[in-house]
Amino acid sequence: MTDTTSHPSDDPSRGEGSVVLDAKGLRAMAHPVRVQVVGLLRRHGPSTATRLAERLGVNSGTASYHLRQLGAAGFVEEDTERGNARERWWRSVHRSTWFNDPELAEREPEAALAYQQSVASIYALRTRQTLNELQTMPRVWRERFDLSDWGLRLTPEETAALYQELGDVIGRYRRDTPENAATAPAGAERVGLITHILPELNTPAPEEETP
Repeated sequence: MTDTTSHPSDDPSRGEGSVVLDAKGLRAMAHPVRVQVVGLLRRHGPSTATRLAERLGVNSGTASYHLRQLGAAGFVEEDTERGNARERWWRSVHRSTWFNDPELAEREPEAALAYQQSVASIYALRTRQTLNELQTMPRVWRERFDLSDWGLRLTPEETAALYQELGDVIGRYRRDTPENAATAPAGAERVGLITHILPELNTPAPEEETP
């Protein structure tokens, strides 16, 4: 994932350009606006506080403040090749974010929950945005849109194996990076694939029918 995400530490898609959240990084990212800012910079490239504020529906002062906080934590940096004395441009330092440290989550429960809630909210927002734009898309893309869910009954080990297999399948396809975008075949567009593995531990097993 090239936006904002939580992944198992052994996922095959993790690699160069990824950042693993430590305590400082987790606290810095425990704010929905900051998660969105990082995601926008990764998806759309360098931008200014004013442009980001317009996308997020906040004022430019708020966007500037969060950019400075993200810069201090090492998630964004100034794009000096674009900036000038009147306008500062910012870019993301990393392509993906990793957070799967149970001990850190226990030490920083409020920050961990705030970060994960922010990520979940952004995924829901992206789904709604696509739905709102669906009717104006070319039919070939409308027919590729999908919302599905399956209820499975798995052990923790089976769940880990499922995630690994999904990662292997996704890894066979072209990632959305600036380099790949420049060389992608005609007709290739950005496709967002969002996965959720949601343990539902309070769901009882179905009762067996008696003859």
